[in-house]
Amino acid sequence: MKKILFGATAAAVIAAGTFGAVSANASAPAAAPAAVVRADAGDDNLQQSTHLTIEAATKAAQATLDAAEKENQRVSVAVVDRNGNTIVTLRGDGAGPQSYESAEKKAYTAVSWNATTSVLAGRLAQAPNLKDIPGTLFLAGGAPVTAKGAPIAGIGVAGAPSGDLDEKFAQAGVAALAN
Repeated sequence: MKKILFGATAAAVIAAGTFGAVSANASAPAAAPAAVVRADAGDDNLQQSTHLTIEAATKAAQATLDAAEKENQRVSVAVVDRNGNTIVTLRGDGAGPQSYESAEKKAYTAVSWNATTSVLAGRLAQAPNLKDIPGTLFLAGGAPVTAKGAPIAGIGVAGAPSGDLDEKFAQAGVAALAN
């Protein structure tokens, strides 16, 4: 008898709590809908930018990797957009584990300054603090991609025995986009 009485009491308490919650929710006034603010930016406030398509970035990366493979070099290649975001990265067969990240940093560095990373590495003598900028790598192997003189992407290569070779392969990717 005690078990039945306890069960009935527990059920009554749960039901009362549920009813109280429903009653409290039902009696709360509905919040007024937030006013929708809509403003379209005028043309004077807009800037249009040019970006590589994924197909073009992949074409450039593959051309870069093909150029390296012709010389039996094991590299990674990265293509980044104007903002430094990676579009595509290819790691060649046998490329070292450090090459992936280095290629991305070289591509980012090249597009950020619209110059090859070999030229930028030479500038470190005058401005050694450049190397402290996060995400950059001032070693040869990065090349910018431009449209109408403005940087739109960067191609970075890492893994060859010299930065000169890395940069040569990056330039092959840039050249593939001219066709």
